[in-house]
Amino acid sequence: MVRPSSNPPARVARLRQRLSERDLAVLAILQRVRLASLRHLQRLLVVDGSPRARTRRAQLLLTRLTKLGLVTRFSRTIGGIRAGSSGYIYGLSGLGQAAIDTSGPLGGKRRRVWESRPYFQDHMLEVTELYVQLVEQHRLNQGDLLAYDAEPAAWRHFTGPGGELVQVKPDAFVRIGTAAIEHSSFVEVDLTTETLPTIQKKSQRYIDYWRSGMEQQWHGVFPRVVWLVQNEHRAERIAGVIKKLATDAQALFVVGLLGNATKLLGSGKQGAAA
Repeated sequence: MVRPSSNPPARVARLRQRLSERDLAVLAILQRVRLASLRHLQRLLVVDGSPRARTRRAQLLLTRLTKLGLVTRFSRTIGGIRAGSSGYIYGLSGLGQAAIDTSGPLGGKRRRVWESRPYFQDHMLEVTELYVQLVEQHRLNQGDLLAYDAEPAAWRHFTGPGGELVQVKPDAFVRIGTAAIEHSSFVEVDLTTETLPTIQKKSQRYIDYWRSGMEQQWHGVFPRVVWLVQNEHRAERIAGVIKKLATDAQALFVVGLLGNATKLLGSGKQGAAA
């Protein structure tokens, strides 16, 4: 586990003066998605030149930020030996969080990044991949990415029937514009690590949030809940869970494949309105 540390304001201010717009963009992306591979960051920020040149420029950029102590490179890589440095995984260090935090001279509450859970990293990286694909789609004018909040910014809370505070914790909130229409979605990325009873419990919590009316009061519409899965078998299993939910609430949910995620999130199949 990488623990955030306290950093003197003077040190943070000096570092900020040394950072380019692209440096700050790397930190902002890692603040948004928490973990990203070098390949992810290259696709987002280094898009000109040959593939080899783009990779080299991304390597130099991340090496510099690592040496400055602003990002942490994890010991684990993805993609096997052939991936080389392109498979490195990066996250913000405590100093990196302070460098881009505008809530105060020492920054606000720092998040912890857990290095010892590969399955947790895999999940976050899959959510990051979705973000990268949506940005790439936006660049191709195939859907305007109007909003993308990863966790915890995507989370919502409401008051339960007993007056208790209840949270729904989507992996992301996405809003995409196509023509004159906006499509809003709560995204759940499923890597088959959760049991079907857990899926049912999560789905029921979304229904309870929908019935509370809070999201509709704030935004005028309740986003559809999109379950993104790896294969058709898992899609069928989750669809079976949804069919057991209250009939009037089943329209809130959509199940689709991760490989078709960007198209699905930009489509017109909507959740329930206010």
